[in-house]
Amino acid sequence: MRTLRERVVESADSLRAVFRNPGLRRIQLAWAGSIVGDWAYATAFAVYAYEQGGPTAVGLVGVARYVLRALVTPFTSVLGDRYPRRLVMVGADVSQAVLVVVGALLISSGANAYVVYVLAVLTAICATPFRSAQASLLPELSEGPAELAAANVASSTIESVGFFAGPALAGLLLAVASIPTVYIFDAATFAWSAFLVFAIKLPEREPALQPTGPPPPPEPSPGFIVEATAGYREIFGNGDLRLLVGLYCAQTVVAGASLVFGVSIALGLLGLNRSGLGYLNATLGIGGLVGGFVALVLVQRGRLARDFGIGVFLWSAPLLLVAAWPTVTSAVVMMILLGLANSVVDVNGFTILQRITPEKTMSRVFGAMESAVIGGMAVGALLMPLLIRTIGIRWGLVVVGGGIAAIAVAAIPGLRRVDRIALVPPGLELLRSVSIFSLLPEQVLDRLARALVRVEVEAGDVVIRQGDEGDRVYVVESGSIEVTRDGRHIATLGPREFVGEIALLHDVRRTATVTALEASVLQALDRKHFIPAVTGQGEFGDAAEAAMTARLAML
Repeated sequence: MRTLRERVVESADSLRAVFRNPGLRRIQLAWAGSIVGDWAYATAFAVYAYEQGGPTAVGLVGVARYVLRALVTPFTSVLGDRYPRRLVMVGADVSQAVLVVVGALLISSGANAYVVYVLAVLTAICATPFRSAQASLLPELSEGPAELAAANVASSTIESVGFFAGPALAGLLLAVASIPTVYIFDAATFAWSAFLVFAIKLPEREPALQPTGPPPPPEPSPGFIVEATAGYREIFGNGDLRLLVGLYCAQTVVAGASLVFGVSIALGLLGLNRSGLGYLNATLGIGGLVGGFVALVLVQRGRLARDFGIGVFLWSAPLLLVAAWPTVTSAVVMMILLGLANSVVDVNGFTILQRITPEKTMSRVFGAMESAVIGGMAVGALLMPLLIRTIGIRWGLVVVGGGIAAIAVAAIPGLRRVDRIALVPPGLELLRSVSIFSLLPEQVLDRLARALVRVEVEAGDVVIRQGDEGDRVYVVESGSIEVTRDGRHIATLGPREFVGEIALLHDVRRTATVTALEASVLQALDRKHFIPAVTGQGEFGDAAEAAMTARLAML
């Protein structure tokens, strides 16, 4: 078993590989500037809203920002699929920079606070296409699945650093300057991000092999509304996705409430000043950095779903600590635990969703999830000021923290089932036992197993017809099939044997006919998954070529 030190060294090597890739380096540095500026802006705006209208103003504006983001995100995320993604990100950065500068000018001139609130809401809306476009751009810039995974780790680490650096810088600037100064700093980070993203050059890719013959007729377009809501339909139709996204939403209720209880604890309950709020918020980032390493260790246990539930619990239970002992020390401990839990929730939650979500709807599922969790944050931002006004900050913390913690505990049986069933693709063991696939790295094998399509045939059914277009490789799971060429018997294949690779590897028509000898179950892998695996893995490519040579010799 690898030691913790070995895992840390391996992670550091992967991160270095990411920053050696020019495109990934630019997008990570752009993300660093953006996240630091966003947290600095959020801290400054919370102070401004609190001074203008108290916790109610902070909560109501937070609700407006989150509700509108939740409504528009499924639609703005489509932009990243219709237009160049880097230009979508640049557009989001530039529009936010302009609105933030206008907000700084309005605050400096003493303009009506409601105008500043409206600008804050518009800024949040303009940010919505950035994240989905960024997530979609990373695979285009990565040189394979390992580098893509490392890029996601880098993004998560940078986000945790932003949790710390943004509020800390805001606290420093608020101590020596003013709220508009923090706004201008945020606008500069948007300009930095836009400059870096605009300069990204996408690598040229080899075109994928296409089947010969006339192209198939185009499928009718489903329409914009149907496309934008496909993620919701996938979530509601899958019990495991419903459970995970529901817990995510529960966690974000606390996250939304933290916008209000954070400033209320610091400025109200504990009597800290503006800088104290910034420094207290910065401890969230410290916990996030620690949580990143904790998540790396926990992943090795193979209990992603249950550890995800523990993360949700730790996002809520620490609120009870401050409710019982309202001191600076307990508040710091609470924020560190929330930051630690945030990393565990994000790393485990995203990993699980990527493993159990069908590939064809994955991006829309993530868009729907982002919309749903934004809605959860809106609920928290609305609920917390109501609780503060009716039962006080301490009992408000008890209600929110205790309620979400109870939900996390109740979800443990369902999460245990996800760990036991949903995280292991049904065809994984079958592929491991097939000679042509056995050399594949585990992560590639896992991806192929999730792409398998079950095919049931009866005795006499023709699976492959000589001379047809080749579109799939078949693996026999049970039963037996016969391979013939020009009516001549070539071979009989049984479980853990494969057929159909020649047409895909050489882009030719089928060289033989395959017929079921008895009721059989086959697992089919299509061209778009099989070919990249062959061309992307040297040892596997050699094995596939050897298998094809042996098959041709039989013919």
